[in-house]
Amino acid sequence: MSDALGTEFVGRKGPYFWLSLKTGLLTILTLGFYRFWMKTRLRRYMWSAIRPGGHPMEYLGTPLEKLLGFLVAVVFLAFYIGIVNLILMFASFSLFAGNGAAYALSFIGILPIIFFAQYRARRYILARTRWRGIRFGLEPGAWGYAWRAALHWLATIATLGLLLPRQVFYLEKYRADRTFFGDKRLHQGGDWKILYPAMTHMMIGAIFGAGSLAVGSTSHEAFLFLLPVFGLWFGYGFVHFRVQTLRLLTSHKTLGGIALKAEPRTASVMKIYGVGYTLVYTVVGGLLFALFILLFASIMTMIGSAGALDETFDVELIQSMTDTPVWITTVLTIMLYFTVFLMWNVLSQVFIGLPLTAHYAQTLSVLNPQALTAIRQRPRDEFAEAEGFAEALDVGAAI
Repeated sequence: MSDALGTEFVGRKGPYFWLSLKTGLLTILTLGFYRFWMKTRLRRYMWSAIRPGGHPMEYLGTPLEKLLGFLVAVVFLAFYIGIVNLILMFASFSLFAGNGAAYALSFIGILPIIFFAQYRARRYILARTRWRGIRFGLEPGAWGYAWRAALHWLATIATLGLLLPRQVFYLEKYRADRTFFGDKRLHQGGDWKILYPAMTHMMIGAIFGAGSLAVGSTSHEAFLFLLPVFGLWFGYGFVHFRVQTLRLLTSHKTLGGIALKAEPRTASVMKIYGVGYTLVYTVVGGLLFALFILLFASIMTMIGSAGALDETFDVELIQSMTDTPVWITTVLTIMLYFTVFLMWNVLSQVFIGLPLTAHYAQTLSVLNPQALTAIRQRPRDEFAEAEGFAEALDVGAAI
């Protein structure tokens, strides 16, 4: 066995596109009910395409687990939204003669639940993932993660982002140090200060962008033209920060005698985003234009059928539109409306999600793989509620 195991990625855009399109259509036709089966099938395809050392990852989650978890979460959130928000609204009007305080407290109150949902989603996904027949796992600790995340976010906001590296490091350390592969515990090494160099471009964009806005809004309007430049710089810095923190944190993880090495490149990730979003916006933009034409045709049809069309507005295109029955344009408009959202989801996954996963996988290596032979199986985590809260809140449960 060699000193390092590389990672292959065998997923292809064509099969993944048709799988995403087919499952997306079924989700729309079932009014969203098929969503749990869609996510399971897409995740199984993606997991099986990632092959460290030539061995495919396995995803063993089931749609019924996801459905059950979603229903449990909906019942809980319905109570929270219906009862707690009603109490907050009553108190807000009684004490402050308005609903502003209620909305603010409701938003603050939902944040710990979001963090709670993200941790539980990660726990479920790891509990249903295997490699070389060995299960992954994550210890319970969702509420501990929730209050830590809330405090770290508060510190980051209070310092205008200066403590963002500390937040990212310690939250990842909390999750990583509770992660298992078989009977071996993962350990997050390093120090949070190693993430500061990755933040350089983001800080430059933010500081000079804020300076341009301040100077331009007071006396020198010409500085406002620099805002797009520094906005793009900040955007690049944000992507660079995410890529490099992933590289640094992954390369400081160990598991027994095993180490990981990650080498993702910011330029490659930026290219994937640039090409991917260009394709997505082009196709979705064309569909939106077609939707506008159909809506316009429906309006002209109704005007024409009511006899309100002016004789002087007799253009061939408009007249051909007014000859179309209302029900046909209405049905086409509804179909195209859902097609826009379907294609956005499908194209985003195929041209952004898949290439990003491929890049991150192919730049990951497992060092000292000989130590894998010492890892033994762990008991199955009977965590049956899946990522229900993350599904209900639409956070942390992506493919």
